[in-house]
Formats: sequence, C-alpha cells, structure tokens
Amino acid sequence: EYYLTDVIAAAHDEGRAVEAVHPVNAIEVEGVNDRAQLARLERAFQSMQAQKLLEQGVMLRDPARFDLRGELQCGMDCEIDANVIIEGNVSLGDNVIIGTGCVLKDCEIDDNTIVRPYSVIEGATVGEECTVGPFTRLRPGAELRNDAHVGNFVEVKNARIGEGSKANHLTYLGDAEIGQRTNIGAGTITCNYDGANKFKTIIGNDVFVGSDS
Repeated sequence: EYYLTDVIAAAHDEGRAVEAVHPVNAIEVEGVNDRAQLARLERAFQSMQAQKLLEQGVMLRDPARFDLRGELQCGMDCEIDANVIIEGNVSLGDNVIIGTGCVLKDCEIDDNTIVRPYSVIEGATVGEECTVGPFTRLRPGAELRNDAHVGNFVEVKNARIGEGSKANHLTYLGDAEIGQRTNIGAGTITCNYDGANKFKTIIGNDVFVGSDS
C-alpha cells in the first residue's frame, strides 16, 4: 500500500521539483482503502463528468444514473436517458437520442438518429436518420447507412445495411452486404460459416426477403 504523502519523498529522490497543489474539491485527495470508498470516489468522478456534459448542452435525463468510462464527443441537442454506459471512444452527432439502459462502446452515431432502450452498440458506425432498437446488438464492423432501421432482437456483425433498408425484428445479419431500400423479414439469418471459412452474403437494392429466410 502506498500513501499519497509518500509521493513527495519519491519525487525528491528522483530529483523532481516538488510544488504545492491546491485541490478544488476535497474528494480529489481522499484515500481508498476498501471497495466502498472506491465506489464513492467513482460516483463523485461520474458526477463531475455529468456536470461537464450538462454545461455543454447535453440533456442527461438523470445525471446520477449516467456512467462515462471513456471519451464522449457530442453534437448539439443530444439526449441521453438513465442508466446509459459509455465506454471507449464514442461520438454522437446533432440531435441524437439514446434510450435508457443502452451500452455504447467505440462507436459513431450520426445526426438525428434514435437508439431505443437496451441496445448495445460496439465498434459500429450508424448513419444519419437511423433508428436502432429496442434490444438491438450492433457488433464490431456493423455499418448502418443513412435512414436504415434495425429493430428489436436484431444482431448485426461485420455487415453493412444500405440506405433506407430495414430489419425490424428477430434477425441475425453477419458478414453481409445489404443494398438500399431492402426489407429483411423477421427470422432471417445470413448463415455463412462452414466450420473453417466465413463467406459473405450479398443482397442487392430493393429486395424483399420474407420471414424465416
């Protein structure tokens, strides 16, 4: 265990300059000796993060239930509901709405897009005017072009959904390329793994794929 006061002696031994620092808040120099104290300091840090976002114009529906674990860049008039977790580097465009319980990690979401409750987006790119969720999972490599729609219980991995296309429910789209204005019916799965290799599925523009395909 190391004490904060030990830093002074260690710095002196290394020939570093030692100067006084005046903390803005007492919480900045509090010690951590157990999980309870660690949780208290983490909550204080999260409160400061939330305050900064509020001052930048982000609407946090409940600042006490917001968790920023990385870097967040926001455009104008973004709205983030309660119990949202941000990890890694996340970028939100103008007028983006994030519903309650969502987890966003290393992703980019463009202007006027709505992410409905309990969706998980990781390593994905979402265009303008899109809707995602509720209960959608976008995995690494997923790309939604402008005005694309993916709904409840849809999973997308390493696939591109073209402009104006939609998969509204109960669908897995992996290693696929979907064209523009295409409708993917409920229960559709792009199966492309033979046990050794994965093969890309390509669906063109203006295609209607029926349910359970």
